Amino acid sequence: MTFFSVFDVPVFWPILLCYWVVLFVLTMKRQIMHMIKYKYVPFSIGKQKYGGKKNVGSSSSKD
Repeated sequence: MTFFSVFDVPVFWPILLCYWVVLFVLTMKRQIMHMIKYKYVPFSIGKQKYGGKKNVGSSSSKD
């Protein structure tokens, strides 16, 4: 569209930033509500850590 000088309009960056934030919130609202509902924390601070299986050594050795 910028091939035509009519559509080549300057954009004030704070308005563009606000537009991006509004679009992000509107599109991610359902996912964010789902994360809050199931208490999902996307970062590791405060998460419980599980040990899992520890491989102490194999009792069957192949010689």
